[in-house]
Amino acid sequence: MKLNPQQLRFATTVDINSLLKAENRPQFRKVVQASLGKSRRLSPQMVMMLAGFLDWAVVLGTAAGVLARYPGTAAHIEFPVYAIFAIFGAALLTGILHILGLYQFGNLLSPFRRLTRLTFAWFVTFGIMAGGIFLFKYGEFISRIWLVSWAITGVFFFISARFLLGGFLRLRNRDGHFNKRAVLVGGGENAARVISVIENSHEAGINLIGVFDDRDDARVPGEVKGLFKLGRIEDLISFVRSTPIDTLIVTLPTTAEQRLLDILDRLWVLPVDIRLSAQGQRLRLRPRAYSYIGNLPCLDVYDKPLGEWGPYLKAVLDKSIAGIMLVLLAPLLGLIALAIKLDSKGPVIFKQKRYGFNNELIEVYKFRSMRADKTDANASKLVTRGDSRVTRVGRFIRRTTMDELPQLFNVLKGDLSLVGPRPHATQAKAGEALYEHVVDGYFARHRVKPGLTGWAQINGWRGETDTAEKIERRVEHDLYYIENWSLTFDLYILARTPLALITTQNAY
Repeated sequence: MKLNPQQLRFATTVDINSLLKAENRPQFRKVVQASLGKSRRLSPQMVMMLAGFLDWAVVLGTAAGVLARYPGTAAHIEFPVYAIFAIFGAALLTGILHILGLYQFGNLLSPFRRLTRLTFAWFVTFGIMAGGIFLFKYGEFISRIWLVSWAITGVFFFISARFLLGGFLRLRNRDGHFNKRAVLVGGGENAARVISVIENSHEAGINLIGVFDDRDDARVPGEVKGLFKLGRIEDLISFVRSTPIDTLIVTLPTTAEQRLLDILDRLWVLPVDIRLSAQGQRLRLRPRAYSYIGNLPCLDVYDKPLGEWGPYLKAVLDKSIAGIMLVLLAPLLGLIALAIKLDSKGPVIFKQKRYGFNNELIEVYKFRSMRADKTDANASKLVTRGDSRVTRVGRFIRRTTMDELPQLFNVLKGDLSLVGPRPHATQAKAGEALYEHVVDGYFARHRVKPGLTGWAQINGWRGETDTAEKIERRVEHDLYYIENWSLTFDLYILARTPLALITTQNAY
């Protein structure tokens, strides 16, 4: 089979000869599909969220249906009392389901295996509500006939909805549609054992794409139980940059300590979960120390930043606030655009390529602050105090950071977040050296989306980065933010940003 250019677009990072030899095998098709960047339209986390909405709909719908069917039971009662009670029931049920782990994706796929727990959660919910009615003497406000009818009728619809959802998910997941994508780091016998355990697991929830190993084919075969060796460790970094990979499973034994440390030191900059397989390891820890991929015990080495739900919650916050700010600031944006146009010839908006999430190149918008014939798209020369390239209006909007306001549109597009490490231009330097050559682990800051403002900026590390110390301190603050992220932390940074902008001394 002759491969087209699209299929070969990662040929520089993967040994293409090994792929050509494997071209007629199912595993090669998986690699090609992954390399083309085909992503899931719905992640397991989104499915879990939708399951929660479905449960709320069932609880509230059955409550309203029973009340409508037996109007005589509540003829003298105001409807809002029942509405509040039904909302409390929905919140209580979803809380109990969450505690019992019934929103985990594997349990959503197989509701029959969790039928007892689902039924238990439903009737515990109504038991708690009945107890509350008795203890707080709400019996004169809530009809007992309505409550019992709701409990009996609702459980049928609740279980039916879970079975329908499970059937739909299993149908969509036949080809691993919702599964996470993983590659093995390290081949040989250890990799073979890991593959066997995962393949024999029920609902492992993971697709194995291939193997990466520094050893040559004489020491490690090019194929391990149907999975192909796709390259060396340095190839893996480029592969993850261009391919939607969720998890790296390191199969090396803990006895290979130095080799293991060297590999992890190179991989920690990637925005993925890194798990160390404990299968066959001599080291034995307490059961709670392990996480599991199917039946495979693992040690959690690094977690993807922001967790499973963080990116979704952060996106909602970003787009909501950015939309509101654009509406409120529309008159100011118009005035700045007019001032730029009157002050110098050229376009109002300046576009610049910068590094975004996972080292992807994004186009960032700014109000033009330099003369049109002196703009520096690659930021090969940093702006300094009294720089002749900066216009009169440009000097003001740069000092007040108003030149960054068009990046609110980048936030709406999804390229930027409101809070995160500031994106840097591709040729930005500290002194004469590129940032990545100055700071070890520099690219680890790209494990999350860049932001309009960040922890470094409100702590004074904003503006000119003409020395190694300045970029080192900035990256240090960026990494602290990534490791300690929370929505509260984001709101705190946003609240402090206006004051930080006023007191900044090194923005020119």
